[in-house]
Amino acid sequence: MTNESMDEVYRPQYHFSAQTGWINDPNGLVFYKGRYHLFFQHNPFGTQWGNMTWGHAVSADLLHWRQLENALLPDKLGTMFSGSAVVDWNNTSGLQSGPETAIVVLYTAAGGTSEESKGQPVNQCIAYSTDAGDTLTKYEGNPVLQNVAKENRDPKVAWFAPGGYWVMALYLDGNTFALYSSSDLKAWEHLHNIEMQGCSECPDFFEAPIEGDEGERRWVLTAANGKYLVGRFDGRLFVPETVEPVQVDFGANYYAVQTYSDIPDGPASRRDGRRIQIAWMAGGAYPGMGFNQQMSFPCEMKLMRTVAGLRLTRQPVAEITTLYSTTRAWGDLLLTQPIVLSQHDLLDLTIECDVHPDAEVVLDIRGERLTFSAAQGALTCLGKTAPLAPVSGHVTLRVLVDRASIEVFGNGGLISMTSCFTPAPSASQTVLLGSGAKVTSLVVHELNTAWD
Repeated sequence: MTNESMDEVYRPQYHFSAQTGWINDPNGLVFYKGRYHLFFQHNPFGTQWGNMTWGHAVSADLLHWRQLENALLPDKLGTMFSGSAVVDWNNTSGLQSGPETAIVVLYTAAGGTSEESKGQPVNQCIAYSTDAGDTLTKYEGNPVLQNVAKENRDPKVAWFAPGGYWVMALYLDGNTFALYSSSDLKAWEHLHNIEMQGCSECPDFFEAPIEGDEGERRWVLTAANGKYLVGRFDGRLFVPETVEPVQVDFGANYYAVQTYSDIPDGPASRRDGRRIQIAWMAGGAYPGMGFNQQMSFPCEMKLMRTVAGLRLTRQPVAEITTLYSTTRAWGDLLLTQPIVLSQHDLLDLTIECDVHPDAEVVLDIRGERLTFSAAQGALTCLGKTAPLAPVSGHVTLRVLVDRASIEVFGNGGLISMTSCFTPAPSASQTVLLGSGAKVTSLVVHELNTAWD
């Protein structure tokens, strides 16, 4: 499949969307031999949810995606719900059959969601690739984990190096998640359940270093809505240090988050050890388009010590700089009158401000207003509000604008807002307004499309 006709009025230009049809959850995010694999929930036959299939795209830089043939098709066990992927470096599964290390995906077979699977339960299955991820073969011994709860789904797998085995996070039902372990990705042992209030679906479980704290690491458990717990994991028991799930994104369209596995460690590459997350921008509107829904822009996650405790930050991956075309910069501006920043529809802009207690900073983005209020300590955009307090009287905002989305990152990514919008085609200007603020730095990058 090739990237053709990707210039429609509401087609994202540097966020992934399928050529045609519906998409939702990112699945099987894995890096192998220079390629980022993005599998995704896909309806190849229409622009509404249904016929769940694993679509597939690959990229060398997280920007320029090439959509491949669909990877997993519905079968008698069910339609293909969400899951994850790992590189089985030690061939623990025994599925490697040639020179390429096996990539193993774990997915949910959603029994009862199609005529062919009528009467079947919801089970966990595996498939594997022996051709560097180009194609997947379903394991003949599926399912590898039979139904343990009515809604159990969305397996996310990580390698636990000290024990030399795999760990799976699985959604069960309600607010309940579970951890399992396996030596071979085929037979799974239950470890324990975890309650995450206000959370459900699509767990992710990964270890992360604490920035600036040599050798200190923690494990992070996230749910579909991106809320997360930080804690210690000894291979059997996850003990959260955060009292309740922490919210990092406050936008209208941030769901089914998942991070990449197998991005290599070591000093040789600037990609080393990054924890990169993609979300489904759920609920966006794309009127008149032959596709429906998009992914968020890939973000690097870091675990930081803050006055509130350990917190994740989200920032756009550095590769975005390769799309920059025209750049404009300002400094030492007092916000006394509107400033037209750009007439372009693809932007990456950063604004740093010194603010008075009653300051207001407003970006009018193609008719939609993003507003920071110092008095309220809040950021509002597209009907949503995020807490954002000045740090020593200073606020930093980074904003990504695409044809159908606005993503905001406040104070180094301690909060983000991931939202879709449907601007009028005639609305083109981005304008800066406000009062009581001094702009110390303002940089606006106009971007090229990633579909060229």
